[in-house]
Amino acid sequence: MPLDMFQGILIATTLASGLVAGVFLTFSDFVMRSLGETTPAAGIAAMQQINRAVYRSQFMVLLIGLSIVAMALVVIGLTLPIPGLGLWLLGGAASYILGVMTVTGGKNVPMNKRLDIADPDDTRFQSYWNHYLHSWTRWNHLRTLASVLATLCYLAAALTIAAG
Repeated sequence: MPLDMFQGILIATTLASGLVAGVFLTFSDFVMRSLGETTPAAGIAAMQQINRAVYRSQFMVLLIGLSIVAMALVVIGLTLPIPGLGLWLLGGAASYILGVMTVTGGKNVPMNKRLDIADPDDTRFQSYWNHYLHSWTRWNHLRTLASVLATLCYLAAALTIAAG
């Protein structure tokens, strides 16, 4: 792969991981807080709709696609004779795959699935809602930080190529 093409993909990856970080930050910063300020029934119903819509969104292409691109960048980047490049790419991939995808699949998605079956008017689920708000948001903070870290690693990798 020509270095110019690799650098272009790396820049696109940097931007894409920054967009993912921005979506996660939006939820951590004000969406979940706003949902928590509504009634539990309204919050549950709104989050159910958000969770159902996300599966059909362009965000999912970024979220999942970045995992594949991250691994490919590491494999290709380690073959390039640019000092430090492989470490930045490995750091970006590890941060994204472990901090974003593993947390998403292991923590946030299971909570979303449990919430999806909830009847918003059932008081049993309304008590779960308070737990969901705090736990889901806490894990989302980690996803936000991990995707920001991945973005910074990819930026550093792009700057490493530019400096070399």
